[in-house]
Amino acid sequence: MIHLALKPACVALAISAAISTNAFANEKQDMEHLTIFGNEHRVNDTPGSAHVLSEKELEKFDYSDIMRTLTSVPGVYVLEEDGYGLRPNIGMRGTGQNRSEKVTIMEDGVLSAPAPYASPAAYYFPTAGRMQSIEVLKGTSSAMYGPRTTGGVINLLSRQIPKEDVAGKIDLSLGQDGYGKVHGFVGGTGKNIASVFEVFRYQADGFKDINHTNKGTGFVKNDVMTKVLLRSDANTEFYQELEVKLKYADEDSDETYIGLTSADYNADPYQRYSASQLDNMATEHKQLQVNHLIQLSPRFVLGTSAYHNDFNRNWYKTSKVNGKSLGSGGVEIAAQFDKNVIASDEISVDVKANNREYLSQGIQTVLDADFNAHQVKFGLRYHEDEMDRYQWVDKYSLDTAYDMTLTSAGVPGTDSNRIDSAEALAIFVHDEYTVGDFIINAGLRYEDMTIERHDWGKSDVARTATPAHKKNDVDVWLPSLALTYRINNELLLLGGVQKGFAPPAPGNTDSENEESMNYEFGIRYQDNAFNGEAIAFVSDYKNMHGNCTASQNCDDDNIGNQYNAGEVAVSGVEVKAGYELSTSSLTIPFDLTYTLTKTEFENSFASDFWGNVTKGDDLPYLPEQQLQLTAGIVGDKWRTDLLIRYLAEMRTSAGQGNIATDDKIASRTVVDLSASYELDKSQKVKLSVDNLLDKDYMVSRTHGSIMVGKPRTLSVSYQYSF
Repeated sequence: MIHLALKPACVALAISAAISTNAFANEKQDMEHLTIFGNEHRVNDTPGSAHVLSEKELEKFDYSDIMRTLTSVPGVYVLEEDGYGLRPNIGMRGTGQNRSEKVTIMEDGVLSAPAPYASPAAYYFPTAGRMQSIEVLKGTSSAMYGPRTTGGVINLLSRQIPKEDVAGKIDLSLGQDGYGKVHGFVGGTGKNIASVFEVFRYQADGFKDINHTNKGTGFVKNDVMTKVLLRSDANTEFYQELEVKLKYADEDSDETYIGLTSADYNADPYQRYSASQLDNMATEHKQLQVNHLIQLSPRFVLGTSAYHNDFNRNWYKTSKVNGKSLGSGGVEIAAQFDKNVIASDEISVDVKANNREYLSQGIQTVLDADFNAHQVKFGLRYHEDEMDRYQWVDKYSLDTAYDMTLTSAGVPGTDSNRIDSAEALAIFVHDEYTVGDFIINAGLRYEDMTIERHDWGKSDVARTATPAHKKNDVDVWLPSLALTYRINNELLLLGGVQKGFAPPAPGNTDSENEESMNYEFGIRYQDNAFNGEAIAFVSDYKNMHGNCTASQNCDDDNIGNQYNAGEVAVSGVEVKAGYELSTSSLTIPFDLTYTLTKTEFENSFASDFWGNVTKGDDLPYLPEQQLQLTAGIVGDKWRTDLLIRYLAEMRTSAGQGNIATDDKIASRTVVDLSASYELDKSQKVKLSVDNLLDKDYMVSRTHGSIMVGKPRTLSVSYQYSF
């Protein structure tokens, strides 16, 4: 790998999560407050779509799948893949969901994608099940967080250090299909030192069976995290905190890109073809994050974070069958061979080692300044990342006994042999100005980045010759303006405008940025029993990107390339409402989430990625409507919650009018159930049922074949807190 050394001149840099200056003026707080909002109360005054999924909310269904968790946030779209959330596909406001590449993903205020500038497709995603809370921000205020500013930002907040001398929790779960989870943490706080140690492991045997074999389709994922925090005495002149966070995670999962033909999906949606029996993803992730905070005065607080992430993965998966790629007939050949309708004793199977190493590191800082009516943030970030692709293909024969025999071992570096890298400097200023009942939020972000590709081709595996070189130098100014007006204590109007941006990839030969103008207007209401908001949004793209990955049906030679779609219009409405009915002995909470989305290509063109597009076509994989309703009943020591999730039909390629059967993902309604009972103040038992009605449903048509959602899955858990 090319070594990327941090530049000493840029040590002062970028967008650490917002820390409330007023809070520090009144009370010493620790580095766990590296958040977007500072506290949940600030969400209601945010001029845009802003949501916090608190620890209490997350515990209702206790999902390990981030995509099931995020469906409670309007304007967020998810595309299921493996059924367990191992490969999240998350989008916001029509950005597209492919590998979550169009949204900014952070953990504890720092970028968490493997290479967020050079290769943003997130085959690594922070383990959602260990998070204590999740923040989601869309609209004008999200301009403080980049590099992608059109859709929004998700900040996952890891376990905070307990305030008690010693505290902890153990959570043990068992379920169908070999599901198991062990989650525990212990920590505590002293006068000048505090720490926490956490372990999260979950696994399953999988809900699919590989035809004619006893090979598994499950996974095992481990995640270990520790934090140590040192703080000065509270009465010191310049109060300071220093926190060190270390994290390690790994995964071993038997996942594939081979779906099913329509006939086989209708016959048995939970089968897999024998040609996929060796498919396996192995990953390892290591993180070091150092956070520092100093209270310079009652008006000024400076927070700085340095971070280093190493991620490597090898998805060893079937790429061709009898010389045909999966999207060009390979899946059909695999299906026919399993049914013994091919007049041959064997077929050939190419299994590609999609071997890649990633590096992401940087340093960022934000100064919070309290000028009474003006609350100002000045932020800088210097960031480097890279993706090193060093891949090969092994060839196998698959015989009528359905055994795979290696016939030709590939040489590492002979399939793909390149490095994509990026260096980026980001600067922003954001002013929150209060005038009576008006709050004006004005922001300006500047990004200067260099994104490169060094490609040694398929013959220079030792990388001795001069590689082919592509380079994109980009700098951009991104203004934003938002306004809130408080009509009374309960009712708030909000609106704003913002320039959206995403950088071109190294393979984008046209070097065009993704740019858009984004508008929103809405209303927010809150009283003791009811809270709700409705926000209309418009994203007017000057140019939209499409990034080619294997999950997008791309051929091997095009993977990693980026394509321009030109002008695209996205508009919609997001609604969120909650109501809590109380009786003398029960509490009955309701929660509603609804999103309406309209999309349209505004020009006609032909593309290797988008296909043949006609002006007026809808974007693929974006449902027009999605709705979620949650209802609960809460007693003294028990509670039960029912979740109903509806997703309208969507098309899998650009088009308009009625959707052809082979191009349709049918609408679906999926129901989840959760019930818990407190044995005493320290112990709780819980029952969870995902897909309660055992709905069979397709989630995508990857490579022209059907991928299926998770069937009914029951699990029970025991929790002990101290």
